Amino acid sequence: MSRSIAIVEDDRDQRENYRDALLAHNYDVQLYSNRSEALRAFNTRLPDLAILDIMLQHEMDGGFDLCRELRSMSPDLPIIFLTARNSDIDRVSGLRLDAWDYLTKPVNLEFLVVRVNSLFRIADTLHAPDDTTEKLIIGPLELNQSTMSVRWNDEPISLTLTEFWLVEALARRPGHVRTYDGLMQVTRQSYVEKNTINGYIRRIRNKFKQVDPSFGMIETVFGIGYRWQPD
Repeated sequence: MSRSIAIVEDDRDQRENYRDALLAHNYDVQLYSNRSEALRAFNTRLPDLAILDIMLQHEMDGGFDLCRELRSMSPDLPIIFLTARNSDIDRVSGLRLDAWDYLTKPVNLEFLVVRVNSLFRIADTLHAPDDTTEKLIIGPLELNQSTMSVRWNDEPISLTLTEFWLVEALARRPGHVRTYDGLMQVTRQSYVEKNTINGYIRRIRNKFKQVDPSFGMIETVFGIGYRWQPD
């Protein structure tokens, strides 16, 4: 069965160009011109991947709102922002919503197809069974790869998918420094700045400190990255 891709774009010519490029690679493509139209369809059936513009007709941030709604339906659905808005603020905002990629217009259509193919490979890896144990337990930390859930001292920690990936990457090798470049790869995003990684880590620390004010397992290695403290 063909992978399904939803394109939410208010410019008819652009969305049809994107559709034609993806149809040529045997994807099943659905087109939507606004957030409400797309959301009605998504409530019936989610696509395998979504491509969202940010400005959707009269909604300046309609794509951001739609991304939040999609994330509430599926924590690991591949989402690409494809937009004319190229400011760092918009880019960081999009990635903080756990979009998997952020592309700016005009986009080379073959490059778009390559990015879609790449994100599907990442999604396949994420859902594929592996040889590692389903649960990773390190001291008071428990990570469940099947449910993407985290517990600390048997208390649940509510993390986003990207935050889960970062904690898993750090905790799997305690004492080992994960560089910014390495952590950028962990996020599965094509464009991530150091400040974005720092922001993720800051929110992760705060979430752990909500259940354990003494939490200090994530150590900053100045100018290089982070590491999980060994026991």
